[in-house]
Amino acid sequence: MSAGEVALGVAIVLVAVVAAVAGGWPLTTWVLRRSMAGEPPQTEEAPILRGGTWIGVLERLAITGSILVGYPQAIAVVIAIKGLGRFPELRAATGATASERFIIGTLTSFCWAGAIGAGAKWALGALG
Repeated sequence: MSAGEVALGVAIVLVAVVAAVAGGWPLTTWVLRRSMAGEPPQTEEAPILRGGTWIGVLERLAITGSILVGYPQAIAVVIAIKGLGRFPELRAATGATASERFIIGTLTSFCWAGAIGAGAKWALGALG
């Protein structure tokens, strides 16, 4: 591999990581707003799950990274950690709004990070 190809590979990885981490937040926010549009107003305020932004950043980083290093099985670990970590809060929440938002946000974030990771993996493979 030439120095130019190595530099291009590093650039692909960096762009993928930044795109996965930074692009996931606006996409997830947009999907969550669209999913809740047109629903009747809630009589009770849905609980806000604290730390969601940072958790999302870390999960997208972990998912994209696991795909890039060729170990996509680590995604199952990310799913387990997130689910187990949020389980007490989701169980305590009344109504379905908090759990629905958790599932929609998580799936959106995971799909985005997976797509970015797969695209970057393909681009790296095309380099040779």
